[in-house]
Amino acid sequence: MTLFLKLWPLFFVLCALAPTAIASPPPVLLAHEATEGIDPTPYWVSEKLDGVRAVWDGRALRFRSGRPVHAPDWFVRALPPQAMDGELWLGRGRFAELSGIARKQVPLDAEWRGVRYLIFELPEAPGDFSQRVMAMRALVASANVPWLGAVAQERVPDRAELTARLAEVLAAGGEGLMLHRADAPYLTGRSDALLKLKPWSDAEAIVIAHVTGQGRFVGMLGALEVRMADGRQFRIGTGFSDAERQAPPPIGAQISFRYRGLTATGLPRFASFWRVREPL
Repeated sequence: MTLFLKLWPLFFVLCALAPTAIASPPPVLLAHEATEGIDPTPYWVSEKLDGVRAVWDGRALRFRSGRPVHAPDWFVRALPPQAMDGELWLGRGRFAELSGIARKQVPLDAEWRGVRYLIFELPEAPGDFSQRVMAMRALVASANVPWLGAVAQERVPDRAELTARLAEVLAAGGEGLMLHRADAPYLTGRSDALLKLKPWSDAEAIVIAHVTGQGRFVGMLGALEVRMADGRQFRIGTGFSDAERQAPPPIGAQISFRYRGLTATGLPRFASFWRVREPL
């Protein structure tokens, strides 16, 4: 009985924490690949940020998986109560650093001072995307929070200008461009309303096994055995740093990889590891 009384307060604490620790993945809009020669005039165009996607429901900030982002209280407390979808961002080419910051269970204020939350969508907001672009700009301006911003959206008049804009972003170390149909209502799931334009394709897969390295990789990772959402399995043996080969993504981790086209059997050609999809 004495032990029961000692553990009873802990039971209430765990019950209180459970709703925030476990949540279903929030429904979000996912992009298709843009086709060659696409006409950009029906779209708003923005840079594809090298960040960590985060969804704000007005009270809590979560990764795409539904797990909570352990940001400092001051970071989330200042956000407006309206639902927002966007990216945590440090700058071009700094994903690994950002991932290390965002994955910590106990956030460090000094690290989060450099993080921005850049939004590109307002979940469930009325109107088409053009109207939501204006609403995002107004929301950010009225919130007046230094670490909250709206992803820059612009209209591009023709394919030549789109190509020039892509080249400019790539030359500056960016990943590519996003194209969002101006007339699209708020949507979730994978849709042609949102397209990504990059010099390579990318996809996601689950790590199901580690293949031991040979030669100079003896004692380290040689390749990842992965499974895609449609059940197809294959190996990824390139794109890893030595540090990643020594401490590879664990079994069950969801990773992103890059590839160029498909083989005759429909598997990704020249697949190369890119990164863990979100912090572990």
